Amino acid sequence: MSKPLVEDSFDEPEREKETSLPATDTDLLNLIQKFSGFETPTKVVLQAIAIASYDCASAFRYADNYLNILKNQKRRKKLLLLEPQLEFCINPKYVDFRY
Repeated sequence: MSKPLVEDSFDEPEREKETSLPATDTDLLNLIQKFSGFETPTKVVLQAIAIASYDCASAFRYADNYLNILKNQKRRKKLLLLEPQLEFCINPKYVDFRY
C-alpha cells in the first residue's frame, strides 16, 4: 500500500483572507472628510458610502483612487497652462488701413 503524499506548502506564502467589515460612523465621517477638499460629484460620494456599508477598506481604496485621478488631471492642466502664451502684435508698417 502506498502512503498519501503530503505536500509541504512552506514555499508558498500563506494567503490571508480579508474579512470585510462595514464602516462605523467615525469611518463614514473620515470618508466624507476625504472628499471635502475637492469638487466631487454627489454620485461619487454616495457610491463610496454604499461601498462602505459592506466593506470599509474598499470604500477608502475607492476614494483614494478617485482623488488620485483628480489630482493627476489637475496637475496635467497646470502643466499645460504653464506654457508661454504667444503675443500677437500687428506691425503698422505691414498693414494697409486704407479701404
